[in-house]
Amino acid sequence: MITQGVAIATRCDACGGVLERDIGQFVDRGRLWWGIEAGCRACAAGWCEQGSGRETPEEIRQALLAEHGAARLRLTGPEASPVAVLRVLREVHDLTLAQARASADELRTTGLVGTLVEMELMAARLRQRSVGAVVEPC
Repeated sequence: MITQGVAIATRCDACGGVLERDIGQFVDRGRLWWGIEAGCRACAAGWCEQGSGRETPEEIRQALLAEHGAARLRLTGPEASPVAVLRVLREVHDLTLAQARASADELRTTGLVGTLVEMELMAARLRQRSVGAVVEPC
């Protein structure tokens, strides 16, 4: 399982104490998941949220990028099947064909940038279709 997380302390709306939030993103069984667990040190305030799908809430993405930095996905072989690359991009991000073509061009030139978990998921999907891919820190 690929995972990445960050702990953030903020002010508790219920009592003004310190609210600790554990924010994360992970891949489980080939799907992108995200989660938030929060609890106040001073009162009983707390909650847990989890979701999956093509998009992670931007608050979570930005917290992970701020803490860990971005990751870049690049193709490792010049002979990558354009059909396989387009199919993966469309499956992972629910893109139109035109959007997928633009992303494929970016992938072939500068690479795609996102969280480590997002890029590792896409790399795994590309490798399943015999497309060489590597994820590196930006």
